[in-house]
Amino acid sequence: MTQDIEQRFRSLNVWSQGDKRALHKPLLVLWSIRRCLLGQTRLAPFDVVEKEFSELWREFGPYRESGKIRAYYPFWRMQNDDIWEIDRPELVDTTSQGDALVRDLKDHQICGGLKEEDYRFLQRNPDIAAQIAASLVSSHFPDTRFDEVLDAILSPSERSGVSILDGIDDLNLELIRRKKRDPKFRRAVLNAYGHQCAVCGFAGEISGKPVAIEAAHIKWHEAKGPAEVQNGLSLCALHHRLFDRGAFTLLPNLDVMVADVIVGPGVDLTLNRFEGQKLQRLPSNVGYYPDNQFLQWHHQEVFQSPYLFK
Repeated sequence: MTQDIEQRFRSLNVWSQGDKRALHKPLLVLWSIRRCLLGQTRLAPFDVVEKEFSELWREFGPYRESGKIRAYYPFWRMQNDDIWEIDRPELVDTTSQGDALVRDLKDHQICGGLKEEDYRFLQRNPDIAAQIAASLVSSHFPDTRFDEVLDAILSPSERSGVSILDGIDDLNLELIRRKKRDPKFRRAVLNAYGHQCAVCGFAGEISGKPVAIEAAHIKWHEAKGPAEVQNGLSLCALHHRLFDRGAFTLLPNLDVMVADVIVGPGVDLTLNRFEGQKLQRLPSNVGYYPDNQFLQWHHQEVFQSPYLFK
């Protein structure tokens, strides 16, 4: 049963169109696992799913789609993935594309959720449930966001104070978190940028070794971004996390652009002072400069502001 359920969750048929991030099904599955581990009802009315799914999407989905969240897509389509079921589907009319009519989902209070056998199994085996959730997060988000997303999805129950993550040991979590990557990518990127943060110029060392300097993918590894220097940036740990969170991006001329949604103490010092400026550090080889196709992906799929690219 363990291998079977893990395989079915890994085989989730995720929609894809070009390079767009497809998070509808993964986020709904994560939401369902959370309900399961918190002992909430297996099936939930579409109104409840739509409200709570939309909150997750606004926090973790691409900014480009924050105004047109379509919870009915995964709610209805995931019936084909052998992990999800709908009660009374015969009451729902569909479009020519096979999608459910939202009016019917709401008027008939149609409910959906994990299949009962899977739901009960995950309740009895919270360690496996947590590992499935961690694998999903790892497949769709970079390492810099892994802990943040997993904690938000599987945060402790306010009633019990018990952390869902208690079911998965640190070693397994770290193995899930670290995906196979080209070991040469980090070295090549950091060497190209002189082990210096491209944004702020930080180049700290301890005992002659660089510290807190990381190789960031512009187009995420999880989105099939290549392990090429042109798809990399040498960033300090802070700017790496801010870049992956969409707090800033780079224009085609390599000027820094800061999202207006980030506010708070320290933002002026760490980000706003670089607004409209060229990167502090670039490779000496122009052929290693960030490629515009990867910058465009980052702006459309990660940056927390409207498009600049057409």
